[in-house]
Amino acid sequence: MSKGEIIFVTFFCIIFLISSGIIFLFITFSNRKNKLIQEQLEAKLNNQKRQHELELNALRAQMNPHFVHNSLNAIQYYIQLNEVEKSEDYLAKFSKLMRQFFEYSRKERISVENEISLLKNYLDIEKLRFEDDFDFHLKIDKALDTQDLFLPPMILQPILENAINHGIFHKKGKGNVNIKFLKINDSSFKVQILDDGIGINKAKMMTAKKKQTHTEHSSFVLEERLSLLKESKHWDVDFTIVDRADVSDKTGTKVTLIFKEDLNEDDYDH
Repeated sequence: MSKGEIIFVTFFCIIFLISSGIIFLFITFSNRKNKLIQEQLEAKLNNQKRQHELELNALRAQMNPHFVHNSLNAIQYYIQLNEVEKSEDYLAKFSKLMRQFFEYSRKERISVENEISLLKNYLDIEKLRFEDDFDFHLKIDKALDTQDLFLPPMILQPILENAINHGIFHKKGKGNVNIKFLKINDSSFKVQILDDGIGINKAKMMTAKKKQTHTEHSSFVLEERLSLLKESKHWDVDFTIVDRADVSDKTGTKVTLIFKEDLNEDDYDH
């Protein structure tokens, strides 16, 4: 074999080895990339599955059978008193509330305006069945665009339910619940729920003694859902709860939530 042929064969072998190495690296890279994509897809699907489970649990937590039963009993009570106009008014609000629960539970987000409507209906029904033993006040920041700002559904109502049923219900005299929606900037806002009930510390002690599981379940669902929303990077929701007796000479519970939507509107399905 001549020197030229040897050089040619050597060059060919080098090219073959380099090509084989590139192909090997490409296949290895592609496999790893596909595996990573598959893992990311599985993680996303698992996250979505868990989110749907939590939304269903949140709906179940809202659809407290005791609330539904007691609300219908309250409406029936006014019918028996022959207060037709009042009973019809509250029956209409109750029907609307049920529709809102089911409609909003299927959405990833709802407007602040729709959330306020749901909360008003819910609080009106609760005032009916508690025979006006509490008042509520909704304060909406005038700078807040309630139509173009959004929040995840089924977050605030369970907090109000706990405030009324486990805070105000056990206090002597008439109670008050104050809900404030305050603007922070164009993409975030704060919601503050303040009641003058017995406070979260005493409420937890009473719940533990009575072994009431609904409150524990709804609180767990809320905390886990807020955590998952933050993990999804679609929402950043800061949640704090304080017993007012721990920080002042007043009783009751103060809950503060700061909502910041991190996802662009185009990322949602319409």
